[in-house]
Amino acid sequence: MAASSQTVQERYSRQVLFSGVGPEGQARLESAHVAVVGVGATGAAAAGLLARAGVGTLTLIDRDFVEESNLQRQVLFDEADARDSRPKADAARRKIAAFNSEIEIHAHVADLVPGNIHELLQGAGIVLDATDNFETRYLLNDYAVEQSKPWIYAAAVGSYAATMNIIPGETACLACIFPQPPGGAVETCDTAGILNTAVNLAVSIQVTEALKWIVGARDKIRRSLLSCDVWTSEWTEISAAAPRPDCAVCGQHDFAHLRGEGRPHITLCGRNSVQIHERSRPIDLAAMEERLRPHGSVLRNDMLLRFQRGDHTLTLFADGRAIIHGTTDIAVARTLYARFVGS
Repeated sequence: MAASSQTVQERYSRQVLFSGVGPEGQARLESAHVAVVGVGATGAAAAGLLARAGVGTLTLIDRDFVEESNLQRQVLFDEADARDSRPKADAARRKIAAFNSEIEIHAHVADLVPGNIHELLQGAGIVLDATDNFETRYLLNDYAVEQSKPWIYAAAVGSYAATMNIIPGETACLACIFPQPPGGAVETCDTAGILNTAVNLAVSIQVTEALKWIVGARDKIRRSLLSCDVWTSEWTEISAAAPRPDCAVCGQHDFAHLRGEGRPHITLCGRNSVQIHERSRPIDLAAMEERLRPHGSVLRNDMLLRFQRGDHTLTLFADGRAIIHGTTDIAVARTLYARFVGS
């Protein structure tokens, strides 16, 4: 049942009182469509803030499921979500609907890749990065420049938070600042840990910048890469005010990541895990549960199946993609997939 106009006005009354938003800005928020790519710590917090601010339509995209270790920092999830291995995008949709039933939410349990990025992000006026890898961020950057669509980079690991606004044609893009992805070992939440305060700082800045864009306060938008270590209180700011003329992406429009060049079929994905990027291979999860039950412990919901055997756990999604936990050996992961799912 739709809320009354008076109820809606009361819900956002304190935000409307802020001169930077006002009634006109709130109306723009209500008609806006924001995509959040990744619904882990950063994405869950961002989606919650956007929903509470009254953004009318949210697209949430995430390939992962809720685990108990997520609950320390991923604010939209609870113990039941972790116990049921609920996909994060779907769990976030359910929680948001419980506190703001007036907004429209498109939840996609999917891995954002060159083959689906145009479809999944269609209609969104601005994209918020809440991913945990540069592969997807470079893909987002290619897409945003190609589509002349703004996006906001955000990252948090350990006590470090960082964010940058990318407005194609106006500011530097991600490739202007980082022409190549980081080489060698890269710290993750699983190797360096993470403070939930670092997450919340990055998200608060990221979402505020998105609100500025939506309400039309373009002159207030920050044009720099901003980073902060919340533990040492060290702040760093690098100008991103103008594109780099020789940038391969925004200067030459060479969208290698959007073309899928060099994208691995199998990737390490943290937590001592390997991801099998199998797609367009529909899996009957109920039938698979019956097939696997004699061989180990099986937990299934309507979106994924989790199968544990010995030291390894296989999480299988309905599109054929799988995450093999308990190994970083690609050969072992490939063998386990072939043995229990087929190839």
